[in-house]
Amino acid sequence: MILVDNALKARQAAGNPIRVGMVGAGFMGRGVAHQICRYVPGMELVAIANRTLAQARRAYTEAGELGAQEVSSVAALERCIELGQPAITEDALLLSRAGGIDVIIEVTGAVEHGAHVVLEAIKHGKHIVLLNAELDGTAGSILKVYADRAGVVYTVSDGDQPGVTLNLARFVIGLGVKPVLCGNIKGLHDPYRNPTTQEGFARQWGQNPSMVTSFADGSKISFEQAVIANALGMEVAQRGMLGPTVAPGTPISKAAEWYPQDLLLSGGPGIVDYVVGAEPGPGVFILGTHDDPVQQHYLKLYKLGPGPLYCFYTPYHLCHFETPNSVARAVLFHDAALAPQGAPKVEVITAAKIDLKAGATLDGIGHYMTYGLAENYPLARQQNLLPIGVAEGCVLRRDIPKDQALTYDDVVLPEGRLIDQLRREQEAYFGRPALANSFVLDEALAKSTLQR
Repeated sequence: MILVDNALKARQAAGNPIRVGMVGAGFMGRGVAHQICRYVPGMELVAIANRTLAQARRAYTEAGELGAQEVSSVAALERCIELGQPAITEDALLLSRAGGIDVIIEVTGAVEHGAHVVLEAIKHGKHIVLLNAELDGTAGSILKVYADRAGVVYTVSDGDQPGVTLNLARFVIGLGVKPVLCGNIKGLHDPYRNPTTQEGFARQWGQNPSMVTSFADGSKISFEQAVIANALGMEVAQRGMLGPTVAPGTPISKAAEWYPQDLLLSGGPGIVDYVVGAEPGPGVFILGTHDDPVQQHYLKLYKLGPGPLYCFYTPYHLCHFETPNSVARAVLFHDAALAPQGAPKVEVITAAKIDLKAGATLDGIGHYMTYGLAENYPLARQQNLLPIGVAEGCVLRRDIPKDQALTYDDVVLPEGRLIDQLRREQEAYFGRPALANSFVLDEALAKSTLQR
């Protein structure tokens, strides 16, 4: 990232590294730890929290950091930070509360747990970097309000496809091009995949089968495109997006041929979508327009085609390699790679992966019972549709046939969850335009949540 590298070197030279706490030590978390500990000057990973301590220790060990100290209190964690001793803990909230940590990287993919970590970190003045699109796509708009109110940066990470897309969008907008479609390049889409069908692939790469399933069944792509839409004020063209499939190896430069031009050229807010089978994958692309005939002439000269739709793309996403860029952008430049810009635009709703029976308790994202679909937020709320980010643990009131979208009326919510309170606050807050535009949260709402 231009500017970030030199700014980090300056912090290193000054003996004042950015101090990072990370929550989650799974496949992606271990990659982040490896990158920070081995390759990023001016940044230190001072603590890792994970529900299984052995995994937190493994993340440090694989990154070349030995002798991590187990801690169970804020005071013990702060002593480790002061002494330059890496720390591990089962209690993620210690990282959010401890002094000496500038930023929290949340990389669990867990919605309820992640919400607690993020709110506690905001309360204690820490910047937030998410590798948790599921949380951002469920309650990101209200979390961003809390962060703004506290004067801290709330951002989804660089590197994963949403962050790559937003970097590309900022570049394209800087050229004077208006993005009308932000797209994701996929190799597979099958809403009925489950952890059993994906077990072999997950084992091959050392990943979690349910996480791999969320990629295959469309839940993850729905969250990724939803967070992009919420950052850029875009919509989806239809429930589940258009998602054309093209012949394997078809170049992404032909993308303008796969989507209805009348929709893209209508002057609307633009859409988020995806394509299956195009190359280069897994990358991202943007279709944009330019109204200036002079610049259109230059774009044609530079091999972008005759227009009116111009295709820009990034041929890869490097996930954990780029996460430290987000940390540096937040701490050194108060810049978010990606964050919601006001009221939600796109929601990820719950659909039945199989025929579901009354009395069953819904399992999690990327499991056996449900898959996620991107839907425009106003319609989702009008129809009282159940966000998949709150579906886990809900008990069905009635039978639900395969592929039917679930509503709040179909389920009994678990009691006492923070994510449900955040959802109520988000809907109340953004249902009042004057308040939404002011970015000043109701004291009653703030007190009720931040005191949890």
